[in-house]
Amino acid sequence: MALFSTEALNPGVRKREVFGWAMYDFANSGYTTVVLTAVFAAYFVGSVADAAPWATFVWTLALSVSHALVMLTMPLLGAWADRHGAKKRLLVFSTVGCVLATAALAWVQPGAVGLAVVLIVISNLCFAWGDSLIAAFLPELARPQAMGRVSGWGWSFGYVGGMLALGLSLAYVIWAQGQGQKAAQFVPVTMLITAAIFAASALVTLSLLRERARPNPQVGRHGVADAFGQLKNTFLQARRYTDYMWLLASAVAYQGGVAVAITLAAIYAEQVIGFVQQETMVLIFVLNIAAAIGAFAFGYWQDRMGHKVALAITLVGWMATCIIAALTTTKGGFWYAAVIAGLCMGSSQSSGRAMAGLFAPPAQLAEFYGLWTFATRLASIIGPLSYGAITWLTDGNQRLAIGFTAVLFLIGLVLLLPVNMARGRSAALADRALPVQVA
Repeated sequence: MALFSTEALNPGVRKREVFGWAMYDFANSGYTTVVLTAVFAAYFVGSVADAAPWATFVWTLALSVSHALVMLTMPLLGAWADRHGAKKRLLVFSTVGCVLATAALAWVQPGAVGLAVVLIVISNLCFAWGDSLIAAFLPELARPQAMGRVSGWGWSFGYVGGMLALGLSLAYVIWAQGQGQKAAQFVPVTMLITAAIFAASALVTLSLLRERARPNPQVGRHGVADAFGQLKNTFLQARRYTDYMWLLASAVAYQGGVAVAITLAAIYAEQVIGFVQQETMVLIFVLNIAAAIGAFAFGYWQDRMGHKVALAITLVGWMATCIIAALTTTKGGFWYAAVIAGLCMGSSQSSGRAMAGLFAPPAQLAEFYGLWTFATRLASIIGPLSYGAITWLTDGNQRLAIGFTAVLFLIGLVLLLPVNMARGRSAALADRALPVQVA
């Protein structure tokens, strides 16, 4: 069987469309890799905020505000998109917003804490909207039995995009440092590089991806009110989706730990282990290679061994990562933790997205992925904010904070245990009043 077989796709879905869908992961991964992980996070703490004791906390607080806004808006946007067949329209809006806000980060200079916070909130909000909307296309493209591998295609290709953005940024940083430039001179250029790659790659997605959902003919003029009503109805029927709710609870815990790795890895590497910025960028580059391998390989394995088992294995790996990172005092030791984290990051993200797709009713894909985004963004508040608070309250003890992160993965593993995949899939298919049209 070919690695990218059409047997994994729903009838009428062509490989070029799946490529277009995966290109969005390619497009937006540069944002998380360069802005949230490798470059701007450390630049904000060390230069914009001048390494103040509150700097890490303010960074996590800014991200938490954006995540809170996502939680308040994404489930409603998802319900509205389902009822109006408008996932792609909203995807265009969110993409433009994230690209423009990322490019505007090039204006942030040392001392401009307020501007940096505002732009991070806007860019991360738009990023999260787009990430949720693109995920809602997955069940339309992939057969249920192949959801894992197709999700893995997207995630692994996404890390390639992250490596491209980071690699070009790293090349520029090395050149700029050779010219004697400081971070305030070369970091802004990396923001423009990231925004340009995002925009160019997303154009491929928007040209190839089709909107298969059709507007609900019963939707009236009061679209927002109808969306609220649909969302309220889903919450009232939550008992029908017991396994999906357990998955959401698990995601709130373990995705909090993943968010710590994404948003604070560079800060930890530089301030605790002693990496310089160029070394940090190389570290994150290698982490992306490991993540791409993990996402691609686990995508196939999880379809065979089961999504739940595959996710549980990665959570154990995450716990090991946190313990190693908390105990190691050398750069070599931290490299081991980073490679394990990379393998687990790609596979855990891919597994969670595939499971959410299996548990989502076909007529409510954007809505249920909106709820999934609600859970992951709540996690993105709990994880980094608790990390930042622990470092603040313990006078900068980041080792204790990363050790606590292992507890989040343990809680996620415990909450995953009650999930029954067959029961959850049956609940999703029980109501097919508004079947998704696949041409």
